[in-house]
Amino acid sequence: MTWVWECGCPCLCLSQTAAVRPHAVAAVLRNITFTLERYDSFIELQEKLHQNVCRKRTLIAIGTHDLDTISGPFTYTAKPPGDICFKPLNHAKEYTAQELMSLYKTDSHLRHYLHIIEDKPVYPVIYDSNGIVLSMPPIINGDHSKISLNTKNVFIECTGTDLTKAKIVLDMMVTMFCEYCEEPFTKEILSADFINRKVGISESTEHIAQLLTKMCLRSEVTSDGEQIEVEIPPTRSDVIHACDIMEDAAMAYGFNNIPRTTPRTYTVANQLPLNKLSELLRQDLAAAGFTEALTFALCSQEDIADKLLKNISETRACHISNPKTAEFQVARTTLLSGLLKTVAANRKMPLPLRLFEISDVVLKDETKDVGASNNRRLCAVYYNKSPGFEVIHGLMDRVMQLLEVKPGQGNGYHIQAADDSTFFPGRCAEIFARGKSIGRLGVLHPDVINRFELTMPCSALDIDIEPFL
Repeated sequence: MTWVWECGCPCLCLSQTAAVRPHAVAAVLRNITFTLERYDSFIELQEKLHQNVCRKRTLIAIGTHDLDTISGPFTYTAKPPGDICFKPLNHAKEYTAQELMSLYKTDSHLRHYLHIIEDKPVYPVIYDSNGIVLSMPPIINGDHSKISLNTKNVFIECTGTDLTKAKIVLDMMVTMFCEYCEEPFTKEILSADFINRKVGISESTEHIAQLLTKMCLRSEVTSDGEQIEVEIPPTRSDVIHACDIMEDAAMAYGFNNIPRTTPRTYTVANQLPLNKLSELLRQDLAAAGFTEALTFALCSQEDIADKLLKNISETRACHISNPKTAEFQVARTTLLSGLLKTVAANRKMPLPLRLFEISDVVLKDETKDVGASNNRRLCAVYYNKSPGFEVIHGLMDRVMQLLEVKPGQGNGYHIQAADDSTFFPGRCAEIFARGKSIGRLGVLHPDVINRFELTMPCSALDIDIEPFL
């Protein structure tokens, strides 16, 4: 789509402004004719965009200037408040940026935007080639370049923290007022054959134009009868390619009305073996009297380390760089902590409590391109007045029976005593299957019980089920 405007600085991201408002886009409306009504509408549109899409100028700030009063190229930079000095809009006196911030603290309109930059060490500012200040976004424009009813060429700049939003806002401003330019915007042209081929229909050019018009994309058939001229309204910032127009035509036609066709390439869907195994185990564990739980994949560092009497550095945990809450700091490395928190939340339920979960844990893995890997595990807990080690041991035997692994060394399974800080000394065993360690079972350490705010003994089983695929 081509518009009658030219960019003064299509997209800027400078090191000076990176910490304040890193992005800037700009355009020029040439040979525009303002009436009082158009002028008022232009200013009102700017304010409406500031309040919604621009999120009260926190994302984007719009500046409009009389291009004939300034000269390019324009410079977008950031300076200390004391180094910025200019006449703000509708003022005859020059102020420094510091003075302006004090001045506008009592202004009913602008005081709501001061917090966006007032604590920053530098403020963003736009200069023309003669050093004239165009604006100090997102607060105020300069008085020198203010637009009026006599303005013929308008320079529009949008600065902000979101480049995509900046482009959308700029497109809306330009599109909605380009019609008042001497040479208005042009239209997107595409063929009916393109739409028919992509959607899988065979409609006439006239009917497709009607469908697009029904979707608020005003369309007309060209003189040759083959092409369709489509006018894109400014509210449709999502239309950036002919494919977007084709999608609207398909929606207007009705997806259910598109003829069903057999794909040229035959594919047969199938359940992932790991998911199939997990589903089969879930059914049999439920049949064994255990209730399935579904816990959060994210948890606190304390849940997988301190409460389980382990050091966080030994857990291979993937940390969230900017956690919003202390409850979700890391990706879980074990299912046990989630089950124990579930038990703690259901202590009033009749005893014994038998819970299990079959889900993924996330572990650091330097061999993977993303630095981490998922691991499907099975965890179960038994909470009662007595530890119930024999119950959890019996569950392990049942799982091995279901997996068709017989007791014994070599290709079978066996357990042997192990030391693990999470479990009670002398009440912990490591589980081996087909010569490989797959997990542990045992009675939990009393300190672990206390740290999860439990009052009775608990035994647990935690195994990796991926080796059995």
